[in-house]
Amino acid sequence: MEAVLGIDIGGTSIKAGLFTPSGELLEERKIPTPELVTEEAYGVVTSGIEKILAAHDATPSDVIACGLDIPGPVADDGTVGVLANIKLDPEGMVGALTAAFPNATVAFINDANAAALGEMWAGVAQQVSSYVLIALGTGVGAGVVANGKLVAGAFGAGGEIGHITVNREETLTCGCGRRGCLEQYASAKGIVRLYLEECERRGVTPVHVEHATDTLSVFRALAGGDECARVAVHKMCDYLAQAMAQISCVADPAMYLIGGGVAGAFATFAPELRKLFAEYAFPASREARIEAASLGNQAAMYGCAYEALRLRREALRLDVDAS
Repeated sequence: MEAVLGIDIGGTSIKAGLFTPSGELLEERKIPTPELVTEEAYGVVTSGIEKILAAHDATPSDVIACGLDIPGPVADDGTVGVLANIKLDPEGMVGALTAAFPNATVAFINDANAAALGEMWAGVAQQVSSYVLIALGTGVGAGVVANGKLVAGAFGAGGEIGHITVNREETLTCGCGRRGCLEQYASAKGIVRLYLEECERRGVTPVHVEHATDTLSVFRALAGGDECARVAVHKMCDYLAQAMAQISCVADPAMYLIGGGVAGAFATFAPELRKLFAEYAFPASREARIEAASLGNQAAMYGCAYEALRLRREALRLDVDAS
């Protein structure tokens, strides 16, 4: 059988998916890993994947494509930029995978970009050629697809919408070193901060919040009629709609997909977000659909597998043309 791998790289583990070339997920398995900077660590990954293959009567030689997604920028030539949140030696990891799976085309891709491609391959965007997937989680990122192709950018910053400036009056500094970035308001951390600030401003006691990214408590408070939660979620939607209106002036997508951990409450804030986007958007772009992403936390795993498979098919096509 021909096999395709999608590897979602995290800080302490990877999530590996085994796919058919048509996009059917045969198995998903989480593999705890040390920092991916040594031969021993690479071996943990490759041996874990070999066990998945063996469970499906496949061998390492059957793997024709292997994609990896990472939480950091990847330029359009495949160069990996600074990785702030994980320890990974990209060249070492690629070398280990190439040695373990000698027939595979290996590809790196940013995680938000991978999620966007995953929705194209097996999700809600299968029949849509131009769309933007916005991942609202610990941070805010996006995957931009135009005319069926991912827009990664020359420096890998295509889709870094979390760092669009939406508030020039902000005094707090974003993780990128600037101020007033969308990520400061529309991320999980941003929503919790907006809620606690509004409670402090009004002199009321907030609901119990477990941690800095506990949006579940904020949305529960909203459902219970908490006015401070209502204001916080409105501000989140307002800033996000402003950013989306600017994105539409550049990319003019037919659809926005909202993913990431915050998207679990999409049904709650979708009406507000749609209303504000319609108010802010350039008239020609107001009809863009705003929907929930469909693949959840599997989207990036699907997408990086798809990207590796696409690169393989492209290389084979070029070989045929050259001959």
